[in-house]
Amino acid sequence: MAYISRRSVLTIVAGGAAAVASRHARAADTSGRVIYPVAVPVYQTQFVADRIGFFKEAGLDCKLIQGGSGVKTREIIASSQGDIGIGDITHPMQLSNRGRAGRVLMPVDTRSSSVMFIIRKDLKDQGINTLEAFTQWKRPDGRKPIVSVSSLGGTNHVWASYYMETMGLDEKVTWIGTGNVDTMLGTLKSKQADILVSSLSLLNECRQQGWGELLFDGTDEAIWNKYIGGKVPVTSHFSTQATIDKDPAKMQAFVTAIWRATQWIKTHKPDEIHDAIEPYVGSTSRDANLLEITALQKVTDYRASIEAADFARGEKVWFREMTGIKPLTIADVVVPTFIDAARKAYPA
Repeated sequence: MAYISRRSVLTIVAGGAAAVASRHARAADTSGRVIYPVAVPVYQTQFVADRIGFFKEAGLDCKLIQGGSGVKTREIIASSQGDIGIGDITHPMQLSNRGRAGRVLMPVDTRSSSVMFIIRKDLKDQGINTLEAFTQWKRPDGRKPIVSVSSLGGTNHVWASYYMETMGLDEKVTWIGTGNVDTMLGTLKSKQADILVSSLSLLNECRQQGWGELLFDGTDEAIWNKYIGGKVPVTSHFSTQATIDKDPAKMQAFVTAIWRATQWIKTHKPDEIHDAIEPYVGSTSRDANLLEITALQKVTDYRASIEAADFARGEKVWFREMTGIKPLTIADVVVPTFIDAARKAYPA
């Protein structure tokens, strides 16, 4: 790829390009802290890298830490308490806008797998079957309906709000951030929220418990293409330039391990993937997780590449008033050097 920034080039040169590109490169510090937002299969590449042993084979002694939300994950990475995080691609962009030089190391997917609008079952039973009808409904105290997402500014919020904004409905609801799997489900169960925006595993859990039903599927390819227009890197593995500069070989080890995990996922069945990652996704049922893992196979970016057209397609979502992110170029954000080296070391 031709869009590596001059700063990234200098980073790699300073850190020793030969060591970074080597299949056998080892970090000076082998300890690692890998951060994921919540316990759902969408973050499975990190879980697989840990459970199958790819981090260990890369010479890393890793601890996987649940951040609690995408925003909290970003904060942990920004404070250098974590080496590499996973979350919406806007998180490293937010870091860059705030002087922390966030860097995307590799993308995870080609469209969102976690922008399903799950409405309270009692509201669906009342005949509310469109987003338009939902926004016309009022809570018993006369307030706007409440939409729950994991975190304000996280993946669910960014993409759900774009759909609503495009439809002219975003100002007709109140958005709240409700944290991890248990608390997200709890808001729908207790009727503190009227819609929960999340993934297939949580939709299935809501259906099984009788709490909610699908209202609008923003993950559907036809709907995605209508509103978004095609492939966009939604989720990414990211870090900061300061962390990269500290130990480029360590960052290479992280990316190589995660690349190998991505290829392992490509060649294994959903039940095998679930058995590998089960310790990390125990808050939802096996059946719910298998459904989501199966759905993820359709959106995973097994090439882990971000082309200029993909980035341009996402700009209308990322760089708008709701996110507050000032426009950045692909060279400002994406550092492809590490994933390029991983591909050479372990061809797909």
